[in-house]
Amino acid sequence: MKNVEISNLPLLFVFVQTCLAQADFAPYFYDNGPSSNNGNLALFSLSEDTPVGTQIYQLNGTDPEGQEVRYGLSFDPGSKEYFRVDPKSGNITLVETMDREKQDSVDVNISITDGRSQVVERVTIFVTDANDEKPEFQNMPAIIDVLETTESGRSIYKVEAVDRDTGSGGSVTYHLQSPHSSLFTVDINSGVLRIKSGQMLDYEKTKTHFVTLIAKDGGGSLNGKEQFMSSTATLTINVIDAQDTPPFFIGTPYFGYVYEISVPGSEIFTVSAEDGDVGNPNPVSYSFEEGDDGVFSINKTSGCISLLVAPIYLKREVFNIKVRATEISPEAKDVDYGVTTVVIRVVDLNNNPPTFYGENGPQNMFELTMYEHPPEGEILRGLKITVNDSDKGANAKFNLRLIGPGRMLRAVPQTVLNEAQVTILVEDSAAMDYEKHHFLTYKLLAVEIDTPERFSATAHIIIHLLDTNDNAPKFSSDYYIARIPENSPGGSNVVSVTALDPDSGPWGEVKYSIYGSGADMFLIQPTSGIIYTQPWASLDAEVRSKYNFYVKAEDAEGKYSLAEVFVTVLDLNDHPPAFNDNFLEKTMVIGAPVKIEAVDDDAEVPNNVIEYAIMKAEPDNNIFDIDADTGEIKLKSYIKSMAIIQNITKKRDCSWSLVVQARDRGQPSFSTTAVVKIDITEAIKSRFVSYFLGLRKRPGAVFGICLTLVTFAVSLTIVISTAMYWKSVKKTRVQPQGKIRKIVRRPVP
Repeated sequence: MKNVEISNLPLLFVFVQTCLAQADFAPYFYDNGPSSNNGNLALFSLSEDTPVGTQIYQLNGTDPEGQEVRYGLSFDPGSKEYFRVDPKSGNITLVETMDREKQDSVDVNISITDGRSQVVERVTIFVTDANDEKPEFQNMPAIIDVLETTESGRSIYKVEAVDRDTGSGGSVTYHLQSPHSSLFTVDINSGVLRIKSGQMLDYEKTKTHFVTLIAKDGGGSLNGKEQFMSSTATLTINVIDAQDTPPFFIGTPYFGYVYEISVPGSEIFTVSAEDGDVGNPNPVSYSFEEGDDGVFSINKTSGCISLLVAPIYLKREVFNIKVRATEISPEAKDVDYGVTTVVIRVVDLNNNPPTFYGENGPQNMFELTMYEHPPEGEILRGLKITVNDSDKGANAKFNLRLIGPGRMLRAVPQTVLNEAQVTILVEDSAAMDYEKHHFLTYKLLAVEIDTPERFSATAHIIIHLLDTNDNAPKFSSDYYIARIPENSPGGSNVVSVTALDPDSGPWGEVKYSIYGSGADMFLIQPTSGIIYTQPWASLDAEVRSKYNFYVKAEDAEGKYSLAEVFVTVLDLNDHPPAFNDNFLEKTMVIGAPVKIEAVDDDAEVPNNVIEYAIMKAEPDNNIFDIDADTGEIKLKSYIKSMAIIQNITKKRDCSWSLVVQARDRGQPSFSTTAVVKIDITEAIKSRFVSYFLGLRKRPGAVFGICLTLVTFAVSLTIVISTAMYWKSVKKTRVQPQGKIRKIVRRPVP
């Protein structure tokens, strides 16, 4: 038996070894620690604000046989698939947005396979909260009614808000917007709304309050940042009226009027009052407190004030009546009251317009005669004007206004009550000018100020002005310019001046006179202003061509003005040109001109402008040219040497005789001639030679030169002789002195 068992042991060992060789072990996930993102998703949580596309985890496992593993991920049927896994790497990526408030955990089936065996595990991923929800009011908006007499500090409402976040992001506190913080307060934690301590509601001031409440969460993280969220809601508070306000009058202040035509029973004024508690008002009753003096009555219900007596019996012009409005409760009891004042004036009807009066009664036309230019501020005493309005009070108040040319006159007073004496004052003396206005017409208006009718009256004022000598004669120009030809006979008309004096009568008559250094040659007609030359005057432009003097215009009282007169003596062509000598001698060097000159004594161009011309030349007429303006004579351009001249004349003597004319440009034109003898020399001769050649024709000059030379020679001889004489004298004086010295020095024997 034992042998059999022992013999079978190797076979059993082989069988077990074969079975083990053929076995396949399943892959498995690594266990992950509490903070590890690498394993099998156990104990893994994910924030709801994680962005889609984020890699959130990596599955990690192995196969005991070392086979390559692949990973898988699945969800229950009907569930949203939030994740996707990479089969090779095991990286899990978020592919759907998560919302903890809708789903706070996700069940996921994860798997690992080596190709033969697959292991599936079910894990739960918890979604953690982010502060992405704002508080939401549960009982807002709302409308509540609060009695205006509710005590301060009393609770009037409780607000409630819910935040679906967790932690601090889900905690809620309550606040009021600042405009309402002065009247209400809210408990920050409980949301209880109260009337602030020391405050009261007032229906008469504000019937409805709109209170904005704010619910804030405690803050939390969202997308990596600290986030606080809030929401607002409005609570409408209707204030309920209570009987706590007295009646008040509408449309104050009150003014009523009693007119002179009013009769007893006339309605003067109606007052109106309302209960101050407008939400639930009580009726009002009217009565007088004081000031009616028994001459007025008031309707208790309507508030209408009526007159009891005729206006003629009223002893005052103004009544200040105090009227009471009393609030009557439903039980017919006096609850509260208010008082106002009604001012009633007794007024006159405006049935009389203003009226102007003169010395003899009503008058609307006033006239005055006076001299022009009265002193400024002077009163026109010849005008006696009174204005009156027979009405009373405001109906008798009116303005005075003076309407007319310019602002020459002014009326005072400007405002009148009942009656006044009207004074007319001079405002602008210079404008009251007889030469501009022989008479002035004004309208004096009286116009009521505060009356609806605006009654008015008009008075006409006519002022006749008398002339005074207030103007000096005035010339038509400040200066006069005249021209008169020379040699005009004595008594010739020169110019006419004109001066006007706008004054009337003798004051407007003008007399003329002249004076000044240039006035001797002239005289003026005293009444016409015509200026003549003196009968004996002889004007010559060559002697004096300009005169100026003053002309005076004077009226009967000696007022005058001056003007200046400028007289120009016009030149006539009364002088012919003249040469210094009718026979002239010139020496000409070939290539250089000689010049002749004539003078015209006329004073002005063109009378003194001279033109030159060669009238005749001998022995040949075609050898010289002359400049018509300057009088320069020169040879024609083709003559370059004496040989050419000798060839033309067939003579060796180069002496020419020219007849030259000088003519002025005046009208008529004058001319004169002169004979010019010209000796021509070669250009190579020196100036001295030319000069001495010219002396042949001037014996006087030759004598002068000779006398000068002889005088110089004699003077030179005298100087030399004198010098030699003094030299010999000096030598003679020195010689004997030498001999004496010799004798003195000789030795004694």
